[in-house]
Amino acid sequence: MTLPEPGRGFAEDAPVFVISVAAELAGMHAQTLRQYDRLGLVSPGRTAGGGRRYSPRDVALLREVQRLSQEDGVNLAGIKRIIELESRVEALQGRVAELLDELELSETRRIAAESAVSAAYRRDLVPRTSSSALVVWRPSGHR
Repeated sequence: MTLPEPGRGFAEDAPVFVISVAAELAGMHAQTLRQYDRLGLVSPGRTAGGGRRYSPRDVALLREVQRLSQEDGVNLAGIKRIIELESRVEALQGRVAELLDELELSETRRIAAESAVSAAYRRDLVPRTSSSALVVWRPSGHR
């Protein structure tokens, strides 16, 4: 059984698969999925009655857990930490993207504000030149 392609009928994180289907898609036993849920490795959505519902993203994560465990020899505690760190990196990358968007918007607004200053006003501005001359000021009347 293969996963439907993302964007084809439902979202990648939509909880649509019952545990038996998710287990078959991931190539695991349903009891393994229950254990991973108890350990907090893969936390599926829940129905009102408490039944597990797995999304295509959950199934992909199950496959990654299996790969890390079987091919790379990582223990379940290590896999949990890897998942947590990858999730944190993803969240931080999202925040960086938001901040870059805000920066771009601010720059656009700054440029628009500069452009709004009338040309006549800009002609009245005199560039300041730096000088090292010393001027002594004496109030008038005290000569």
